[in-house]
Amino acid sequence: VQLQASGGGLVQAGGSLRLSCTASGRTFSRYGTGWFRQAPGKEREFVAAISRGGGSTSYSDSVKGRFTISRDNAKNTLYLQMNVLKPEDTAVYYCAADQGRSVMGVVHRSTSQYNYWGQGTLVTVSS
Repeated sequence: VQLQASGGGLVQAGGSLRLSCTASGRTFSRYGTGWFRQAPGKEREFVAAISRGGGSTSYSDSVKGRFTISRDNAKNTLYLQMNVLKPEDTAVYYCAADQGRSVMGVVHRSTSQYNYWGQGTLVTVSS
C-alpha cells in the first residue's frame, strides 16, 4: 500500500489543523493505521492509532483530548484532527499502515509494528 500525507502547515498556538493520508494500491480496510511525528533532533514518536475498522483508537498522553484520529475506508483515507495546537506539536507528521494482517480491534503504538509509511507533512505551531 502507498500512503500520501497532506494538510500540514503553519498555525498559531491554539489553532487547528486536519491532516489527511490517502492510501492506494491495496484494500485500505485491511490495515491498521497510525500517525507518528518527528521533531528536529528527536526520535519519531507515536501520536495516535486506529484499528482496521475504526472501532478502536489509542493516543499518546501528550495529545489525548486535543487530537482525534479517524478513517474513512470507503475513501481510503486516514485523518488526524488536531485542536488546541501547541508549539511543542511542531514536527513532521507521518502516517503509517501495518502489514495488513492485524485482528479487528487491534491498534499498534510502536514504529516497529508498521510496514508502510507516508512521506510526512510538516506542522509548525508558532507561539
